[in-house]
Amino acid sequence: MPVDAGVTLPSARFRVPANHQARVLLIHPQGSNWIAGEADLTRFANIMPPVGLCSIAAYLEQRGHQTAILDGYAHPCAADEMAQQAALWRPDLVGFSVTTSGFPDAYAIAQALRPLLPRDVPFVFGGVHVSALRTELLRRFPLIDFGVIGEGEATLAELLERGFTDPASVPGLLYRNGEEICASPGERALLELDSLPFPAYERLPGFPQAYHLALFNYGKAPGTSTVTSRGCPYACSYCDRSVYQRSYRFNSATYIYEHLRTLRDRFGIRHVTFYDDLFTYDRERVVALCNLLIQKPLGVTFACDVRVNHIDWELAQLLKAAGCYQVAFGIESGDAGILRAHRRDPNLTPVQEAAKLLRRAGMRVKGLFMMGLPGEDEAAIRKSLAFAMSLPLDDVNVAKFTPFPGAPLYATVREHGSFTEDWARMNCMNFTFVPHGLTEARLEELYSEFIIRFYNRPRIWWGYITMVWRSPHSVLSFFRHASSFIKFGLAMAFKALQSKWQARTAKSHGDVRPSAD
Repeated sequence: MPVDAGVTLPSARFRVPANHQARVLLIHPQGSNWIAGEADLTRFANIMPPVGLCSIAAYLEQRGHQTAILDGYAHPCAADEMAQQAALWRPDLVGFSVTTSGFPDAYAIAQALRPLLPRDVPFVFGGVHVSALRTELLRRFPLIDFGVIGEGEATLAELLERGFTDPASVPGLLYRNGEEICASPGERALLELDSLPFPAYERLPGFPQAYHLALFNYGKAPGTSTVTSRGCPYACSYCDRSVYQRSYRFNSATYIYEHLRTLRDRFGIRHVTFYDDLFTYDRERVVALCNLLIQKPLGVTFACDVRVNHIDWELAQLLKAAGCYQVAFGIESGDAGILRAHRRDPNLTPVQEAAKLLRRAGMRVKGLFMMGLPGEDEAAIRKSLAFAMSLPLDDVNVAKFTPFPGAPLYATVREHGSFTEDWARMNCMNFTFVPHGLTEARLEELYSEFIIRFYNRPRIWWGYITMVWRSPHSVLSFFRHASSFIKFGLAMAFKALQSKWQARTAKSHGDVRPSAD
């Protein structure tokens, strides 16, 4: 995204809210969440609540502030319309939560909103994109008054409590001092997660009906998603480390149980997807949670993500007994060399064993893959496809590798291929990076072939037929938007056929390529 050179703002003295009790408006931009130029199927397939903003809202309300959330993803509208809605609330502070692909939309809203509010109402940007780019972002985009590095709850609360004065004394804050862009010194202490109030889901207009989980990834409705941990102790090359660094913290079993109870009693939730990267990392807390759910059932099913070296047969059985519907785990690639380069663990045997034991325990199993990693070629991609088809998986998610600014690979990614740093397209749904030896068009063809060949099998078809009684809400949602899904499926099928035809043509001319057939 280019530098915003068209705006010059005078240095602002921000208005201190009466009694330091502020009206705080938090904005979750719609962002760019799909493939450029194509209909956004995520509108029908998966709309997750912005749990991070809900957590900030609850934390601020606990300290006497008023909050509201505008969620542009659940309720999409143009930037100027979102700005009009925001101005009506007469906020004392506007906070924007931004990912890389969400930043352009968030900044467009800020541009439309700035003339509608007094200059003494600050704009605060936070989220992973801010934590990764830090002072550079404020230097390029003058409408950002403050930036939050890392966790937002305590930093935003302290900024409000100080009345926007003395920002240098607020750890984790980016701010302006005249023409100078500054970062406050020192690191903010990480929060004890059990000390946080439950997220303020009630601040989301239309919750839970305005949100829904990924189709066929749940059994009951309504459902929602949440997180029970922050951070990750591992160091994969493609993961952003800017917010939590190498820390890893988690909620206790009792906290999670009461969180689930609250979701059920207040909002009628019947299924929760835990979007923790390492839900079973601390085995003791998962065992304790499962025992609570078995001894005092809530009637709420759940899904979770695990790492293959943090699951075993006993734990799998316990998860199933506690109401686990689906388990997903990161595989990334079926090529040992690619795994060695990016995850430092090239052994595929634990993946095979984990998939088999989870399936044997009676849960749905989903594999998470990534395509287009540095060093990957067509042969490696075909190994991944062959490996995916050899596993007892019910579903896959194949992300298109994206070099995010906070990931270790970001600094050197151009050494391994071509990278178009178009923030709006950096959403894991577009190939913004292309490894040496491949083209974006060829990657798209291979991606289509991967998806089509994985799902075009009788065992997978039967699995989706059983959804009529296993996940009737998903089936109804699918048929409600069947025309859009069919159009997308036909487009992918055409790309896959085109890829196969080109491969055969090349073979007939002596250009033999490896095949998964």
